[in-house]
Parts: sequence; structure tokens; C-alpha cells
Amino acid sequence: MITVVGWDGSELSARAVGKLQEAGLVVAPAAVLGRLQLNATTAADGSLLEAIDGHLEHGEGPAVVVAEGDPGFFGVVRTLREHGLKPDVLPAVSLVGRAFARAGLNWEDALVVAPSGPAQLNRVVNACRAHPKVALLVAPGVGPGEIARELAPTTPRALIVCEDLGGPDERVTHSRMGEATTRPWKDPDVVLVIDPLHRPKEPSWVAGARPGPAEWALPAGGGLPPEVRAYVLAKLGPRLGDLVWDVGAGTGGIAVECARLGAAVVAVERDEGRCAELRANVLAHGVKVALTRGQAPPALEPLPDPDAVFVGGGGLDVVMACAARRPRSLVSALSKVEQVAAVLDRLREQGYHGEGTQIMASKLTLDPDGSHRLTASDPVFVVHATPAHTG
Repeated sequence: MITVVGWDGSELSARAVGKLQEAGLVVAPAAVLGRLQLNATTAADGSLLEAIDGHLEHGEGPAVVVAEGDPGFFGVVRTLREHGLKPDVLPAVSLVGRAFARAGLNWEDALVVAPSGPAQLNRVVNACRAHPKVALLVAPGVGPGEIARELAPTTPRALIVCEDLGGPDERVTHSRMGEATTRPWKDPDVVLVIDPLHRPKEPSWVAGARPGPAEWALPAGGGLPPEVRAYVLAKLGPRLGDLVWDVGAGTGGIAVECARLGAAVVAVERDEGRCAELRANVLAHGVKVALTRGQAPPALEPLPDPDAVFVGGGGLDVVMACAARRPRSLVSALSKVEQVAAVLDRLREQGYHGEGTQIMASKLTLDPDGSHRLTASDPVFVVHATPAHTG
């Protein structure tokens, strides 16, 4: 018999106390073990599965695992079940729920991220760029300092850092991003990353990230036809946790679509008038897009590395500068078929596998006499490339 007891710093229930008194083995974080008066054999949670397996083979009495908060929420219940064990679970208030309660904020509209380590820092940061309310369960290498450093200066956010939740040194700090990068933090549990300018439109029927848009490849409002944008979006594959560049963004058709699908987006555009239209387009759709006004390739140099890139304007040098940053998907729209071969050849030299596609849609139109006819649009040539080793 294995029981998992959630502990949030408050007094344990009578049932939980009874389980601990009956236990032959208790596994818990070292700090928690020091605060519990136990007669059973104990082990630190770093050796969880080894301790449980040894007890099941040689030990006597039931085993109890004590975990912080709700152990079924990014906790040990998953680890035990993946190991073939089916524990009884006595939950407590989750660290995330406790953090939002301490901050006095609702959290049904919050996105919760739980990285396993620094390898996932970029995806966490991109989620914070795209979503106005994120709760980060801190992991080694992914804490308030790292998040603030990556977000600044293009993505202003307020940070609420929660340390030792439920413990004797509990502290909740509202921090500016500059402060978060230099201040010494003592064992933070959760960081709430909040967009202070965000104003929710209406309550959602689903918790966390909102569902995707009801429609994408929106009707043409300038720029690429919807049929071309649909193909471009399919090849970019924008998703939560991704960073997408829209280079030569124009009025932001692709940038807005990618943001609506949950990705973090940087739009690069040199023309002042188009930048103004892009900002209006972003506001009209209620999404987050970081705008960099400048000429590519130089404007690309300070930007964080992208997961996917769309090049809607600029020459071959722009496409090559984007390829040098090694996105998993690179899409470029070209107006002349002669450009396709040159772009594909250079991309191949950069270690990319690419293909070219001509897209031309014919619209059904109604003539004054009541008859119908097809009106063809101008063709657009689209190159899609991925690193050769991924096919």
C-alpha cells in the first residue's frame, strides 16, 4: 500500500496523520522530513523510486510519500504511476493555487508551465511572451532571474516571486524585471509572470490557454491572399512555446495569424506606414506581437533565435540570414519563378532541404448578367525548407 500525502504547510488532516503513524517508510523532501515527527524509516525524495522498490521488496508496513501541494499536479503521482504503482492520494492546495491566492489574483485564465530544466527555458519564455498570465513552477536554471533576463527589454512583464510557500520563510515579492535579474532569491517555488496592460475581454469556458481561433487564413486585407497564408501557416506550424519571425511583415498578416494560434511573434518591418498598419492590425485582433522596425538582415541580429521564420520581403541575403539561425521551418514567398531555384540552391548549401510550390486560386465571381465565371489571382511562389537532418 502506498499513500501520497500532499502538504502545503498547514496542519495535516487526521487521515494524513494516521497514514504517517502507520507507515513503515516515509519519503519526503529533506526540509519536510525535518518538520515531521516520525517513527518510520525515512528517505529523501531524490531517491523516491529506489526507496519505494526497496521497501516493497524487504520492508514492513505501508509506504507514504509526502509531496508539496497537490501531488497530482505536476507531481509524484505521475512518477509513481509510470513506475507501475497505483497510490492512494490525499491532496493539498497546489503551489500554483497558493501562489495566486497569496497574490490576490484569479487563475482560471492562467497558463501553468513546469519545465524540467534549462533546456526548456526558451519555450517557457515564449509562452510568457504570448500569454498574459503565466505561472512558472521553478526548476534549476529556470527561475525569476532567467525569465526576466530573456524577456527584457522587448516584453515588459510584472513578476510575482513566491518563495517557501507554506513554510516558515514564506515570502511573496512583486518585482520589476531589472530587479529580478540581480536580486538573490531564496528557494523560489513559483513565479507569476503577468502582463500589467492586459485586460481580459470576457470569461472563458476553459481554464488555461484559450482555444485556437475559430477561423484562420483570414480574408485578405492586403498582402498575401488567404489561400497562400493558409499554406504558409501550415508549413510554419506556429504553436504555444514557439517563437516565430515575420520578416518583411508588411501589415502583419502572418504575424497576427501566428499570434492567434498561440505562438510568440516578432514582426520585422522597415516602412513606417506599414508599421502603423501592423500595430492597428495587432490591436484589432487582441494579440501580442513584438515589432522591430528596421532593415533586415541587420535588424535580425539582436533578436532571440526563432523556431520558425516567414520571409515576406527582402532579397536572398535576408533568407540566408534567417537560415543561419537554424529555425526548424523556414518559409519564403516569392513573386517570380526565377527566384525559386536560386533560393533553394542557397538553402541546400546551408544544410536545408527545401521545395517550391506555386499557389494560384481562382475565385468564383458573379457577372451583372447573373452568370458566374472564375477569376484567377496572380501566382505566388512559396519555398518551404527544413534542416536536412530532420527531413
